[in-house]
Amino acid sequence: MNNHRNRRNLILFGILFLISAFIIRRHNQPVAFQTDRGLIFGTIYQITYQHPTSLKSEIEATLKAVDNSLSPFNKQSLITHINNNASMQTDSLFRAVFLRSLEISEETNGAFDITVAPLVNAWGFGFKKGHFPDSMQVDSLRQLVGYWKVRLDAENKVVKHDPRIMLNCSAVAKGFAVDEVARMLQSHGVNNLMVDIGGEVVIKGVNPQQRPWRIGINKPVDDSLSTNQELQAILELNEGALATSGNYRNYYYRDGKKYAHTVDPRTGYPVQHAILSSTVLAADCMSADAYATAFMVMGLEEAERFVAIHPELAVYFIYSQPDGSYGIYASERMQQLVGSQLATQTENGLQPLNDMQP
Repeated sequence: MNNHRNRRNLILFGILFLISAFIIRRHNQPVAFQTDRGLIFGTIYQITYQHPTSLKSEIEATLKAVDNSLSPFNKQSLITHINNNASMQTDSLFRAVFLRSLEISEETNGAFDITVAPLVNAWGFGFKKGHFPDSMQVDSLRQLVGYWKVRLDAENKVVKHDPRIMLNCSAVAKGFAVDEVARMLQSHGVNNLMVDIGGEVVIKGVNPQQRPWRIGINKPVDDSLSTNQELQAILELNEGALATSGNYRNYYYRDGKKYAHTVDPRTGYPVQHAILSSTVLAADCMSADAYATAFMVMGLEEAERFVAIHPELAVYFIYSQPDGSYGIYASERMQQLVGSQLATQTENGLQPLNDMQP
């Protein structure tokens, strides 16, 4: 009888041991990474994150909310209604972008300006129709541009000095959308993630190989069809937000002259500076997006002066030189991230600035 009981207890113990081992093994298995892709804002998004299940429906809901608030191409969006002078109370997404845009506009002395839409439209339509706005038209449109000419009232409605003023958040909304998706993922307990919308990126934690995330900076090769994917530098990061603005893929030729797509809100004309590509690493992608655009407007010398008093930013500029070669400028913080690569780039013919020698 005792032998039978002992044998039964032994079998029961064995079964419990196997169940416990199975549970422990499952518990110790790493959580899988998910990768979701799609289209938004006329570009591709790719989002990789560590979570037991796909959160694509939540991702797309977040992106749709941003689109419904800030896309000027969405005829039913909040910003479209505001541009059409409807009396609309703004939502929290719009207010976050609007107020931060005004701050960066002030910091950059108007190099970044969300009221630049009339000028951008005039130059864009001009290129498409084969004629540019003349100086009188530019001067007239400049009267409708100026970040100080718009504000929020006590009811959180946009007040314009002139009803013809139009807002364009295209230079900041994509970065903001990246931030919003990253925040949503973190609210679901995600600690390892990379959110990439058309090259605007937020990363946190580690990649599926348990290593820092790797983000490439493209070479500024004339490439209006975006077929060239050669990399100029690679950043390895565990946390940060990065955005790049460049004129080397968005330009027009007329009468043998090259015109960039970036319009300077302060002059009313497309920029003619040497910076080909401006990459910014900042605390959030909305700010990185706006600063990258502002630096393209400023040009190299003004941008360098700005970065000198904003050491919290890591910047990487690629610029053209009189002889047609490329030069690179990296801020002190960026040098710490890509310093070893700068020496290789110099050996390959790039000409760093004197204060950026590795």
